[in-house]
Amino acid sequence: MMLSFSLNLGITLAEVIGGIISGSLALLSDSLHNFSDSMGIFASYFAIKIGERKKNEKFTFGYKRAEILVAFANSAVLVGVSLFLIFEAYKRFKSPEPIKGSLMLFVALIGLFANLASVILLHEHAHESMNIRSAYLHLVSDSLSSIAVVLGGIAITKWNVFWIDPLITVLISLYILHESYGILKESIEVLMEAAPNLDFQKIKEEIESIPKVRNAHHFHAWRVGENEIHFECHVETEDMLLSEAQKLIDAIADKLKKFGITHVTIQLETGRCKEKSMICNEEYS
Repeated sequence: MMLSFSLNLGITLAEVIGGIISGSLALLSDSLHNFSDSMGIFASYFAIKIGERKKNEKFTFGYKRAEILVAFANSAVLVGVSLFLIFEAYKRFKSPEPIKGSLMLFVALIGLFANLASVILLHEHAHESMNIRSAYLHLVSDSLSSIAVVLGGIAITKWNVFWIDPLITVLISLYILHESYGILKESIEVLMEAAPNLDFQKIKEEIESIPKVRNAHHFHAWRVGENEIHFECHVETEDMLLSEAQKLIDAIADKLKKFGITHVTIQLETGRCKEKSMICNEEYS
């Protein structure tokens, strides 16, 4: 990740200088993209390190959401940068400016090879977490945008079609917006403690199929990190010994494992809640 960070920072500097000298908005847009990716990779690395820290009395769930925060920030920055570049491209469409196509092409080729190297470096780790997947996605989009800028540089060098520069900028920005939306949406859901994709009705049926369980209600489910799902609910039972109750809780936890639930909290009760719906705004009603 740190090697990818260094490569992307180098690309950013090269494209800023090349974009200013050549007059290419596409190069400048790619440099902003690469800079946001460099900072994203840098932040991702430290978020992973923070996430490895042990739980304590202050952070009883640990630090796993540090990665989610960084994934959210990375995606939000990309959305903002993309909208800005689309606006700048619109101004270029209205007032085209001459561009040094050969310099644009040369710098774009440097960016392309460096981006491809970064993609190869992170490829095997891309599915380990949302955070690394976000960084990897940025690098893939960088590579695609570099290819587009290279093709644009060739077109400008051969045929002086300067309008292709803002067109490439818009296409790159729209692609980034589309790809960033998924990660942004998922990270917001985790931060807002939205329930993961669980079939609550099926879970209710599974719990209520256990002997001595009368009703399961007041469900809550959320993710602490990307792969850690917590679930809690109220379970109405017959009156029983504490030792029997523990066996019942273990049986429920065992059934919930197949739903990908990693942490279960069960509140046993006998006739305490009047309302027995799965989702309830009041804990005891």
